[in-house]
Amino acid sequence: MKKKALFNWSTGKDSALALYKTLQDTEFEICCLLTSVNQQFQRISMHGVRVELLQQQAKSIGLPLEIMEIPEMPTMEVYEEAMNKTMGKLKEKGVTHSIFGDIFLEDLRKYREDKLAQIGFLGVFPLWKVPTKDLIQEFISLGFKTIVVCVNERYLDKSFVGREIDQDFINDLPENVDVCGENGEFHTFTFDGPIFSEPIAFKIGEVVYRKYERPEKEDSSDTACDTSASDAFDYGFWYCDLIEK
Repeated sequence: MKKKALFNWSTGKDSALALYKTLQDTEFEICCLLTSVNQQFQRISMHGVRVELLQQQAKSIGLPLEIMEIPEMPTMEVYEEAMNKTMGKLKEKGVTHSIFGDIFLEDLRKYREDKLAQIGFLGVFPLWKVPTKDLIQEFISLGFKTIVVCVNERYLDKSFVGREIDQDFINDLPENVDVCGENGEFHTFTFDGPIFSEPIAFKIGEVVYRKYERPEKEDSSDTACDTSASDAFDYGFWYCDLIEK
């Protein structure tokens, strides 16, 4: 009997590859995609992708979508309350596992596993410890297509946002940037590949710069909860808006 699992879907390339691998595995039945969305702007946290494109992805993948709405600048307590409520509903449906596209961030994995254990879930990490250079080449060779929607200005300049990830993009990355952006250097939106029944239709919109203000109470972590403005950033981000066709 397959184990029931939810899949933590970011809309990006690591999620897409991890989902692809999970779908090849007979161990799990994926009950839904779970994505956190900024309640005010209706965009995916950190990635800045419009919720309409997220819905297009879920439809093309053919899995139910569970959206967890969170405020613009949630404290860790607010985020965890929303997560526990969402996970509680899924637990009642027999879901026991939570699948992530994380690759090598030990602190993040421990955070996830500790929080999951508190509510009776187990974490699953299909890409864990696979060299990122191997992962990105596998991603491209499988026929996935993804576009960079957000870059951290500490690592990359404006010219990298809005580019599709291909061999030229990889060759242009500075040496201090992980090819999968695992340290938060960039985020992506995957719009085609073997998990989709049809490509996601979009056009490229405006490129904007955003810097998040330091919250008064520093008790949250963007890396841990993957929300768009929960950490105290001393740097900004370039975003490329994608518009539904």
